[in-house]
Amino acid sequence: MKLTANLSLLYTELPMLERFAAAAADGFTAVEIQFPYETPANELRRALDDARLKCVLINVPAGDLMTGGRGLACVPGREAEFETALNLCLDYVKVLKPCCVNVLAGRAAAQERETALKVLRGNVSKAVELLAPEGVQVTLEAINTFDMPEFLISSFAEMKRFTENAGVDVRMQFDIYHIARMNEPVESLLTSYGADIGHIQFADVPGRHEPGSGDLNFDRLFAAAEQSGYQGWYGAEYRPTTESTSAGLSWMKKYQNRSN
Repeated sequence: MKLTANLSLLYTELPMLERFAAAAADGFTAVEIQFPYETPANELRRALDDARLKCVLINVPAGDLMTGGRGLACVPGREAEFETALNLCLDYVKVLKPCCVNVLAGRAAAQERETALKVLRGNVSKAVELLAPEGVQVTLEAINTFDMPEFLISSFAEMKRFTENAGVDVRMQFDIYHIARMNEPVESLLTSYGADIGHIQFADVPGRHEPGSGDLNFDRLFAAAEQSGYQGWYGAEYRPTTESTSAGLSWMKKYQNRSN
């Protein structure tokens, strides 16, 4: 199976540009970065090339979402801000050449839900229109409402419904941690819908740490995804419990040489 290191959560004991070589030394062949925008794209490209790594995924900038705000993609009145964020993302896409770009929906109160979904559909359509010509698959993920209250798309059903009805080519980004955190049947969902998923990310539950630190059976979960026809990458997006990321990678050995 194809594993990526999420450099926004892994190797944070190192400066960003040093994380690439560390990931490669540990056997990763690809990386993803949630929000790469604080580092010039050409410097990230050089680090990728020096470490012989592929960039698999980045997110569209999400405004104030990560600091407790509503974000951009589903918020009425912030369409121009989203378009600016999308254009910045495009600049990075042209340099980093990721396979996927994730749109984070944002937060909305219950009474604002229908309006927020309409705004999100429009913004996702813009993202696909701009990014698809670059060979990028646009994705959208469900995020649990314990970590991010009022997140607009928080369940598998909501994610599936949105991607099916979007009217453009946007695929589900299945984050095992978020789906499990919402107490959903992760294994059966992967078994039934793996072929419909654009990208998978993972962390154990509880805690969002490395596989083996919590309650999830990753042998079964990864097998379910593979057997259902999923052909994409698996992004390690967790917070290591060890002092260094490398010290906590014992889980990786059994998976990195498996083909899917």
